[in-house]
Amino acid sequence: MSDDLNEKKAVIVRTAVRLFTEKGFHGTPTSFIAKEAGISNGTLFHYFPMKEDLINSAYAMAKSHLAAALKAGIDRESTIDGKARCLWGNLIRWGIKNPDEFRFIEQFGCSPYISKITEEETMNDFGFLEEIFMEGMRKDAIKKIPDTLVVEWFFEANSAIIHRIIEGKNPEKIDELIDVSFELIWRGMSK
Repeated sequence: MSDDLNEKKAVIVRTAVRLFTEKGFHGTPTSFIAKEAGISNGTLFHYFPMKEDLINSAYAMAKSHLAAALKAGIDRESTIDGKARCLWGNLIRWGIKNPDEFRFIEQFGCSPYISKITEEETMNDFGFLEEIFMEGMRKDAIKKIPDTLVVEWFFEANSAIIHRIIEGKNPEKIDELIDVSFELIWRGMSK
């Protein structure tokens, strides 16, 4: 696919993420997505024959961006708490820089519109998280908690911080908020 075609498809997906987040799945007709993306309905359906194809592509894109952001700098950390601190900060900074994608993942993560295949494929990018937390448990750095519970707890607490910052509560103190909130969550997880 040429760069022009890739860019057109990316514009459609970015527009869809914003609109699905603002108006929901049923409140966002494909004609509105096409109009906002500056393309014809025919062009949209050329790339995405069904609305479900578009939402699954948008979900896969957002999750791919999130996974890449989470991995940044992790390999430079030698300790479990260093890796967890890095993940914590990476997730918050990504959510702040990408509020539409962050909200889209939250909104559609458990949606029936996301296919099982898309969910399974996107989860492949996140296997490193389970490895980090399982390593932490093996090394007695993290309490013995079911690994899925640790990951969910970690991300739900992180989500609250992202919402706080996005909503304009203490946006000037992001680094301080990241540090303080990580210390709170880490005390609950670590031994």
